Amino acid sequence: MFVSTLDSLIVGEVIAEFRKKKGISQEVLSGLADIGRTHLSAIERGERKPTLETLYRISTALDMKMSDIILEIEKRL
Repeated sequence: MFVSTLDSLIVGEVIAEFRKKKGISQEVLSGLADIGRTHLSAIERGERKPTLETLYRISTALDMKMSDIILEIEKRL
């Protein structure tokens, strides 16, 4: 049975695009989401995958539903 994995590059790309659309820097978003800027940067580059808690914090900081981010990720997979 083949099990596909979540593509961390797509996850990071989607988060970065939503952040840029809102006109927010990594510095500001990481502060609002209460995560480290280097951690956010690694997520956006696809080097790390966010936990559900981190994704929730990011979505709240972007003033959007976490499900909207997830739906966009699913569209691109």
